[in-house]
Amino acid sequence: MEVNDLEPQVSCPHTIDNIKTVSDVEGIKINQAFLGSCTNGRYEDLEVAAKILKGEEIHRDVRLIVTPASKRIWLEASKSGIFEILINAGAIITNPSCGACFGGQGGILAPGETCISSSNRNFQGRMGSINSKVYLGSPATVAASALKGEITDPRDF
Repeated sequence: MEVNDLEPQVSCPHTIDNIKTVSDVEGIKINQAFLGSCTNGRYEDLEVAAKILKGEEIHRDVRLIVTPASKRIWLEASKSGIFEILINAGAIITNPSCGACFGGQGGILAPGETCISSSNRNFQGRMGSINSKVYLGSPATVAASALKGEITDPRDF
């Protein structure tokens, strides 16, 4: 089997090793989609999201928060037009930081909320309330899910 033949994977609450295929969790409603920070906040990650979101609008019930990994990446994405695409789709662009990844600022999850995140941890309470859920996926999965308002297979886009 080739790696390109693998179905996208999602890490389910509340441990990173609770792995399922995207089709196993597809359809779970989300309140927030988080792309970035030190993990998956690279230029190419933002570029993948922009390709999926170009000319589209994120679901009205979803907050899409994008946090580039560094000032250099922030400037690159700004100059290249990636931010314009993401903002037009409804994304919130933050300064480079840990931000919502660890529930430190912006995008803190309330009780009962669900997030699909491209960050690297999803233990209980990681992004806010201990009564929230965090699923981990690729930048493409995060972008596709933000469009649909539910965990979505990015290959459809």
